[in-house]
Amino acid sequence: MLRSISPLIALFIILIAGAAFHSVSAQDKTTTPAKPAAQEKTPAPAPAKTPQDKTPLTSAKTPTAEQVAEGVIFAYGSRGVLEQIRRNGVERGHITRTTQEGRAEESTYERRFVRGADATKDKVRVDQKMPNMEYSLIYGEGRLWGIINGSSFTPRQDAVDSFMSQYWHSIDALLRYKENGSTVAYVDRIKQKGLDIYVIDVTDKEKRSTRYYLSAKTLRVLWLEYQEAQDSGGSAVKYTRKFSDYRPIQNTLLAYHTVLMAGDKQVQETRISSVTYGLKLEDSLFQNPDTQASSSP
Repeated sequence: MLRSISPLIALFIILIAGAAFHSVSAQDKTTTPAKPAAQEKTPAPAPAKTPQDKTPLTSAKTPTAEQVAEGVIFAYGSRGVLEQIRRNGVERGHITRTTQEGRAEESTYERRFVRGADATKDKVRVDQKMPNMEYSLIYGEGRLWGIINGSSFTPRQDAVDSFMSQYWHSIDALLRYKENGSTVAYVDRIKQKGLDIYVIDVTDKEKRSTRYYLSAKTLRVLWLEYQEAQDSGGSAVKYTRKFSDYRPIQNTLLAYHTVLMAGDKQVQETRISSVTYGLKLEDSLFQNPDTQASSSP
């Protein structure tokens, strides 16, 4: 079961605590006015009662980027829970890709992962089954390679770009922004289709930037946006990744439905069918078979 305190209340407590601190600091610096002389026959009229200073609360309504980001992490289970529960696991699901010719390509996938101290230390293996072929993409030690029929191969650049974009521009990139050494920046608070939304940017150490649109009510990621240059050298393409069908799993929160848009065209849809965290995975799953063969006696 998810934590009993709602993420919005948690964020509100953070903001109020900060406001109270600034209010007390301001009071400490204010000098006490001198009392009027006791001999005055006609006392000076009492100053009009001023309303309580609400400046700290007003400023608190615009949170910092860190306050919003930490509220999101709490909403998804808290940093400690995410680190403990999502340390390793297996995810299975279904992918529908739309080719440039407009054809839909169906495949199933199994994603196995081991979480490192930061994203560069992670190990990820994605096995995909299509009607006419099966292959694996493996990320480890900061690089990506493929396996087909038991032998390693170098994936096409578009496959590499697609795999790594899902990695760099993801919900996890926000949830692990501190571990990855990324910076966060508050952009705005907007209304869209009746939704109250926080907008923040996350920029990693390689200067890759992702813009997140978060529900101000639940602090869930509704969608994210990023741009990538085309191989042909044309103008950059704007990608939008939308998240829905959120479900609780092992005291954390996970979006089971994801849609990727390139401009105004849908290029990929992913539906998770099952997830299990906490499984022990052998290191051999993430090793290059050619390297294993050359190092064996």
